[in-house]
Amino acid sequence: MDEEKRIKDDIVMFDRNVLDLELTPDNAKLIDIAKRYRIDAQHYLGKKDYVTAFGCINYAHGLIDALRRKW
Repeated sequence: MDEEKRIKDDIVMFDRNVLDLELTPDNAKLIDIAKRYRIDAQHYLGKKDYVTAFGCINYAHGLIDALRRKW
């Protein structure tokens, strides 16, 4: 799989995962930050800076995963 397709697939996965979260006053800021990383990933993908795009979308996933984790 090439880098561009992998990043696009990760962006789609993020978009699906973020829809599963309930927005609350406690998590709103973290969700906003994750969405901004997603936007950054799309930006760098457009510039063909795959390393930075991949890093951004992985940060976004990490923030969402932290919210989804059941303690």
